[in-house]
Parts: sequence; structure tokens; C-alpha cells
Amino acid sequence: MTADAGDPPSTCTESDCERQAAVRLRVPWEADHAVCPACARALVQRGGVVAEPLPGHEDAWP
Repeated sequence: MTADAGDPPSTCTESDCERQAAVRLRVPWEADHAVCPACARALVQRGGVVAEPLPGHEDAWP
């Protein structure tokens, strides 16, 4: 499942994760994903992946 720029999902799009999505991951080789901060911290370590907070969740991502 991927995030639409106009209406991000309310829960993390990673499988087996039901936490609130707060970060959009911009992944060059696939569509953007809205994920929770915990999943974002792990996924952003891949080269080329950029994380940015979703609107209204700026405090959830340093």
C-alpha cells in the first residue's frame, strides 16, 4: 500500500504494523510510503530514501 500525496493513510503501510503513520518516505525506486516513526527509522537507512513528517505530525519526526 502506498501513500497518496493528498490523503496519506492513518496507519503505517508496513506489513504487520498498525501504528499511526507520521512520516512519508520518498523512495526513488518505488512509490512513496506513509509509515510510523519506528519503521521510518529503520527504512531511512537505505541509500536514497528520504523521510519527511506528514502534515500535522512534525513533532513525531526529529
